[in-house]
Amino acid sequence: MKLWGGRFSGRRDPLFERFSESFSLDQRLILYDLRVNQAYVKELGRAKVLSARDARALLRGLVAVERDVTRHPDWARGQSSEDVHTWVEARLERQVGTVAARLRTGRSRNDLVAADTRLFLKDALRELERATLELLESLLAQARKSLNAVMPGFTHLQPAQPILFSHYLLAYFEMFSRDFTRLEDCRRRADESPMGAGALAGAAYPIDRERLARELGFARAARNSLDATSARDMVLEAIWISALTLVHLSRLAEDFIIYSSPSFGFVRVADAYSTGSSLMPQKRNPDALELIRGKAATLIGKVAGMLALLKGLPLAYNRDLQEDKFALFDSVDTACDALRLMARLVRTLRLNPARMARATALGFLTATDVADELVRRGVPFAQAHQQVGRLVNFCEARNLTFGELNASQARRIIPSWDAKLIAVAKSISGSLEQRQVVGGTAPSSVRRELARAARLLARRSRQLAHD
Repeated sequence: MKLWGGRFSGRRDPLFERFSESFSLDQRLILYDLRVNQAYVKELGRAKVLSARDARALLRGLVAVERDVTRHPDWARGQSSEDVHTWVEARLERQVGTVAARLRTGRSRNDLVAADTRLFLKDALRELERATLELLESLLAQARKSLNAVMPGFTHLQPAQPILFSHYLLAYFEMFSRDFTRLEDCRRRADESPMGAGALAGAAYPIDRERLARELGFARAARNSLDATSARDMVLEAIWISALTLVHLSRLAEDFIIYSSPSFGFVRVADAYSTGSSLMPQKRNPDALELIRGKAATLIGKVAGMLALLKGLPLAYNRDLQEDKFALFDSVDTACDALRLMARLVRTLRLNPARMARATALGFLTATDVADELVRRGVPFAQAHQQVGRLVNFCEARNLTFGELNASQARRIIPSWDAKLIAVAKSISGSLEQRQVVGGTAPSSVRRELARAARLLARRSRQLAHD
């Protein structure tokens, strides 16, 4: 069965048939397709385009097809059609007979697939929001549990200043919070109905598109029929947000890969998310994290592919757009699985605070604090910075830490070196306490951020439940 075969004759090349089919992929849209068709038939009936009898017959048939599909998860096995829309019409004809030919009155596969895709996208974005909330909850739970753990903060992967591990986790909380808001924004932009746009010029029947949009659960009807049938920027946006989320997950994965290596030993990834080596019995590989890192690259490629797909298309619909669903389905599925996997991994992560604490003795993490103390004594920061840098150089040359310096050695470089400066140089906790600004790593600041994060999560959970 073809929905477009009237003007054609002869046999089509089987290679082209195989090359052009999309049923193997877009069968995933079956329930959305049936839902849109049911709403559209109701609207045709309200507009008196269909007789009440025909509308009832079509609705009865569509409901029966939906029931069969729902009851039989393997409904598509052994089936073949050009696409899911063709399959629905063929199946409907078997159910209700020739009246099925009236289903397509005033509509096209163009506005139908656009509506199906938007409905799928709205649900997929909600699922991604839920998965993001799961990760945010895990980050918050682990941050609360590890509030006393102190670790080196890094820039350029070199020891920089001491931070709380909770503060580190809250950095990722902020990243994924922004991803959550991007998902919300994308869902709002996708929340408009293309139905009634026809192939490109709009339906020629008195359809109330706003009423039809409400029937389908959309916030509004799309305002331009050309745009409604050919716009895929919301699909691209969802793929991009998925890729960006994976980039953030990849950064977190990279950190945990480093921090879980024996050289660091800050954290231990649970056995449930690790694998071993087929040759080396001692190995514990953080494969879950490495796979997340690898899949980020795949999704970045899908963003580039979708941009290339859209960049040269003339208005309105072009068959190129069939390719959007492969990228969309894979991107949202991958992002959802990766978010949930990371949420479970974070929740089961075991910390080694002693190893973290020992690492803070390396790299002169309090050097900035010594310079700040000199500034409080009236020394210009540039001069204080130079003096402390020379002191670090002196210590490194002799394999000393600040705590191992004696006063006479230190006074060769910093003449005002005294007990207070020694205390500042030795005190990791003092370094933390100094940073009580909003967003700082001081314990009091971090506790405030933990409380704020908990309130934010509670509010977002309520909003998503009622959205």
